[in-house]
Amino acid sequence: MLNIPYPYYLCSAEQSRFMDEKTISEFGIDGFTLMEIAGTRAADFISSEISTGSHGVFFCGKGNNGGDALVIARLLSQQGYNITVCFLSGTDDLSPDANKNFQLLNKLDSDIEILTWENFTPKEYDFVVDGMLGTGLNSDVRAPYSDAIEWINSQKALVFSLDVPTGLNADSGQIMGSAIQADYTLSFGSLKTGFYLNEGFDTTGEVILCELSFPNKYKNPTAFLIDESWVKANTPSPKERKHKYDEGVLYIIAGSEGLTGAGILAARSAWSAGLGAVALITPKGLLEIYEKQLEQIIKKPVGNRDDMFFKESHLDTVLEILDDKPGKLLIGPGLGRQKETIRFTQNILQEFDGDAVIDADALFALSQMENWEKPKSSNWILTPHPGEMSQLFNMSVKDDYERLRITKDIASKKNITILSKGMPSVVGAEHGATFLTGYDTRIFSRAGFGDVLAGKTGAFWILFDTGEQACMHALLDGYHKSTQFYYSQQGFLEPTDII
Repeated sequence: MLNIPYPYYLCSAEQSRFMDEKTISEFGIDGFTLMEIAGTRAADFISSEISTGSHGVFFCGKGNNGGDALVIARLLSQQGYNITVCFLSGTDDLSPDANKNFQLLNKLDSDIEILTWENFTPKEYDFVVDGMLGTGLNSDVRAPYSDAIEWINSQKALVFSLDVPTGLNADSGQIMGSAIQADYTLSFGSLKTGFYLNEGFDTTGEVILCELSFPNKYKNPTAFLIDESWVKANTPSPKERKHKYDEGVLYIIAGSEGLTGAGILAARSAWSAGLGAVALITPKGLLEIYEKQLEQIIKKPVGNRDDMFFKESHLDTVLEILDDKPGKLLIGPGLGRQKETIRFTQNILQEFDGDAVIDADALFALSQMENWEKPKSSNWILTPHPGEMSQLFNMSVKDDYERLRITKDIASKKNITILSKGMPSVVGAEHGATFLTGYDTRIFSRAGFGDVLAGKTGAFWILFDTGEQACMHALLDGYHKSTQFYYSQQGFLEPTDII
């Protein structure tokens, strides 16, 4: 199993409550102490971003989210900040820990302005702290909270949301009617899954984890955030190559008339990962195109010179090529959807008992089979975008939250690895773990990027141990190269820019 640091755990609202409750009831750290720790860490961060003497307004609900805000207000008031506290639903019926912190606030000598929403007079503030509604929200936000959200979102001041922006579903990342557009989200105890799904990425701003004293034994995440630090730490160093075939060959079955660009991008991408050998299997009629474009790539033509797409008659020759030297297979980029090609692809997937990355048109061919299963001795990585996933698994993929669930369930059930492309990209492993990208993948939503990702995935699968490691390395590779390109300000990102 992978050794993943706890700061990269993504938890649901229920898992967060479980950690909180068990730490209080079994471990013996009371809720008031946890609130003090959360508030202290949040106050430390806010003071590092906002200069002393600034005026901040704190919007508080009745629950513990409001209690966290009161801790921060108390601490910052003692550090020279001007503080206004606004209770959205008054000060009656506060949660016990929030009420205790309200009493402590009233004991201070500081000149803290305490208001309710009814007597709140809008004016300019230097910063805003959102402590209105936390992770328990499961219905649309209503007034006066929705009114406060509208006012806060219209301000120029920096906005700090506590635990989760008010109005954002902590699990699904969906906006519940309306939501705070935070500049910073200070997440207590764990990162929330919803930060990276649906509208979450554009709502949370920069996410800052404020660690709490939760014992590790209570931490049971929904998914993990992909980060280079732990991915590299879990990856064995590649063995020293003495011969180009030492690691194995990446065989690529790709291309048809008018779609050769997909095979070219996939082959170049795989080669750039540092493999010793990449072999492109192609209908002979397309060979001349590849000879001009892919100097370093081994070409394996099949069929006759007038063959412009794969046919069932090519099957035996292709299987012989795949059996020639150990390696893995990438199948799908630019294959086309001719009936003969679909039958050829289905037969390859049924008869090839090695490891395969199944992409693009090969996924379509697979979706046309009833009750498909991989050969018992094979390992598969499937790389569907949401539309392909819906067709392949015969399920409605309504949103990213549903896509995460389907990826996790199907990968475990069918004993395969799934790289679900989209925003975010999701990796489902055979053993049931799920991984998410924490960066903006929308930059890759252009033709050709899927071919580059497929080539990298196949290459890294040869270089590293497991399917999920291959997928994560491929995603990180694309992120680093796109980031380098972005800072060089060269215009629109092209697939060739991340090869």
